[in-house]
Amino acid sequence: MTRERVVLDLTEAGPGASGLLEAARTAGFRSFVGPDLPSGDRRAGERWYVRTAEGFRPVDRERTGSPIRVLSVLSPSDLASADRRGRREGSVGLRLPRDRVIPLEGLLSMAHGRYSVWIVTDRSRHLPAALGALEVGAERAVIEIASRGDLARVVRQVPADPTPTIRWSRGRVLEVEPAGISERVLVDTTTLLEGGEGFLLGSSAAHLFHVVSEARGSSFSRPRPFRVNAGSPHLYVLMADGTTRYLSELRAGDRVLALSPRAPARSVVVGRLKIERRPMALLRARHPGGEGTVFVQEAETVRLSGPGAVRPITDLRRDDPLLIARLPPARHLGREVAETIEER
Repeated sequence: MTRERVVLDLTEAGPGASGLLEAARTAGFRSFVGPDLPSGDRRAGERWYVRTAEGFRPVDRERTGSPIRVLSVLSPSDLASADRRGRREGSVGLRLPRDRVIPLEGLLSMAHGRYSVWIVTDRSRHLPAALGALEVGAERAVIEIASRGDLARVVRQVPADPTPTIRWSRGRVLEVEPAGISERVLVDTTTLLEGGEGFLLGSSAAHLFHVVSEARGSSFSRPRPFRVNAGSPHLYVLMADGTTRYLSELRAGDRVLALSPRAPARSVVVGRLKIERRPMALLRARHPGGEGTVFVQEAETVRLSGPGAVRPITDLRRDDPLLIARLPPARHLGREVAETIEER
C-alpha cells in the first residue's frame, strides 16, 4: 500500500484547491484529478486526470493512456461486464456501492494482471482494503477531497512508505550487567516477522540497538514470529514514519519500523502490547559515534544483531561486536530537531 497509488480528486475543492494540492504533494501524493493545468504547473513524476462523463481522462502530456471508464457494480452480471471492458480496453474503474471487497477480489482474479483495475470511493476508510485486496489491490484508488480534514483522513488510512535513512555502525560491548526487576514491553505485531527482522531500540535516539524478533524461539520455547521482546518502557523505538516514541507510548494500531541490517525496512502494525515485570539486563556498548545503552529482559529469546550473527543477550560479553543504528539525537515529540542535546 502506497500513497503513489491514491488519486486525489480535487475537482470540488474550490478556492482552496491550490493550498490543498501543495499539502498533498508534501504528504507524498503524486496523482490528481482536477483542472487541466498548464504543463508548467505540473511537476515531474505527477499524473493528472480530468473527470469525464464516463470516468477519467489522462491530461499529462508526457504520458499516453486511454480514458478510464468507470462502472457501478451491483451484481455478478455487472462484474462480468467490467471484466469484458477491462479485457477490451486495457483498464476499467469500479464503483462498489454495496459489497466492496469480494467483487474487487473477483475482478482482480479475472484480470490476473492483463488489465488495470481502478476503484472510485468516497470513504477514506475503504482505501486500505481497496489497495490491499489479494495482496495486490487496485492499481489506483480515486477519492474526492475538498479540505485539509479530508486529506488528513486519507493520510491516516494510507501511511507513507518507510523513509528513515539508517546508518549502521559497528560497535563493541562494554558491559552486560543485571539491572534488577522492572517492567518490560513485548510488542506483538499483526505481521509475521522474518528471523532477522526486528526493531531499533535504545536509551538514546543517537544509539539504537537492533533487537530481533522471536521468530526462532529457543530450545525450551516455541517460535513467536509476530513478537519482539523490546525492553524497558523508557526506550526509544523507531517508528515507520521516521519519528521515535517511547515504548510506553505504543498502542494497538501504531506502525513500527521492522528491518534487518541486510534487508529493506517495512512498516508493521502493533497488534498488542504485553507489559510484565521481569529480570532485566543493562547492555552498554561503544561505537564510533559514542556510547549507548539498552535495557532488555535477561532471557535467551532476546537477541541482538552483530555484524555477522545474532546473539542472545545472555551470551554477550565484553568486546563482542554489535551493530548500532545512528540517528540525529535531538528529538521533540519524536521528531528530529536541530538543537544541542546529550543523553546519558
